Amino acid sequence: MDASGRDGRGPRHASQGRRGGRGATRSAGDHPERDHATFSALLEGDAEDLYDNAPCGYLSTMLDGRIAKVNGTLLRWLDYERGELVGRRFADLLNVGGRLYHETHLAPLLRMGGEVRGVALEMVAADGTRLPVLVNSVVKSSPDGQPLLIRTTVFDAGDRRSYERELLRARRQAEDERDEVRQLATTLQRTLLPPRLPDIPGIELAAHYHHASPYQVGGDFYDVFPLADGRWGLFLGDVCGKGAKAAAVTSLTRYALRSAAVYDPDPVAVLNNLNTVLNQEQDEGVSRFCTVTFGVLATDGQGCDLALAAGGHPPGLLLRADGTARYVEVPGGQLVGALPDAVMAGVDVRLSEGDTFVLYSDGITEARTGPGTRYEEEALLEFAAGIAPTTAAGAVEAIEGLLAELGEGVEDDTAVLAVGVPRRG
Repeated sequence: MDASGRDGRGPRHASQGRRGGRGATRSAGDHPERDHATFSALLEGDAEDLYDNAPCGYLSTMLDGRIAKVNGTLLRWLDYERGELVGRRFADLLNVGGRLYHETHLAPLLRMGGEVRGVALEMVAADGTRLPVLVNSVVKSSPDGQPLLIRTTVFDAGDRRSYERELLRARRQAEDERDEVRQLATTLQRTLLPPRLPDIPGIELAAHYHHASPYQVGGDFYDVFPLADGRWGLFLGDVCGKGAKAAAVTSLTRYALRSAAVYDPDPVAVLNNLNTVLNQEQDEGVSRFCTVTFGVLATDGQGCDLALAAGGHPPGLLLRADGTARYVEVPGGQLVGALPDAVMAGVDVRLSEGDTFVLYSDGITEARTGPGTRYEEEALLEFAAGIAPTTAAGAVEAIEGLLAELGEGVEDDTAVLAVGVPRRG
């Protein structure tokens, strides 16, 4: 024992103990060279099995398309024995359309480019069933560039085809539902507009309704109808909102206007009655108000007189026979249905031969013409001056063209109603 109280064997025994400890806890990663060699040996022995049982099909063909080698995966997919396929042409395994595509496209592309990728084909199994596949083919060449054979990889696209079919089915269903919604919206919209305008002796009428979206019912409306004393009532308006709720308010508004005109055809009184009805029908959280112009038309053989009242609606356009155009302002008219005591205002207009009066909704003047810009009333007045003088039908046709020119900038439905006095002769 030395001075420290340890015998001479202590350090040696400790070293042996440490070596023994390391050996007892050694992991597989402590010999990377040996592990790599073992793994390489496994790979070399497994290469043929990896080819034969790969998760995709492999085959090699001669340049004329005859199969020289095929793996077990593809044989199992198609339910063939190896000897049944070797020597056959690859194109013989395809359906009729695939064989035609192979001869006219796939084979020429391989000859010209040396490879093709992601070609969708259908292979025919031994029992006649079809297997959707995606094919990648590449030409293997010799060192001097001479083509030797064609190597092809085949991926099972059955799941992808099922997904595509389901996606197509869902798309068709969505399109059918969209068509149904469009038909429903179109049918409902027709019920809110007159099927045709009446014939008024000495007067020409024309109208147009522009749908901003075929899938939504708009809130714009118009009508022309006879009154008991030989005069005619007419109106054009725009209900707040879109869809079923707006359609319900539109229907109520049209009915209320017609009914009120029977008892008192004075335009201001008609709008006051409508304002009362809409205020009485208010639902919590639902706005029931609109802008509208109501008029009474009386003919006298030389032209007609229009008594008008407006509640918050854009001013009408008067296109004179002398080629001038101006707005017919009805100052002071407030939104109908927004306030219990809303103020309505009236004005009278005389139409003579060659004159045309046009009512419209604000889908025109709120149309976008660019980022942050609108087709406002000044532009519309300039447009009207450019087409005056004109007839009622001519004015409506010109505005239809304007709406078409504005295109997607017209984000709201637009109604147009024109009244004109034709020139004699």
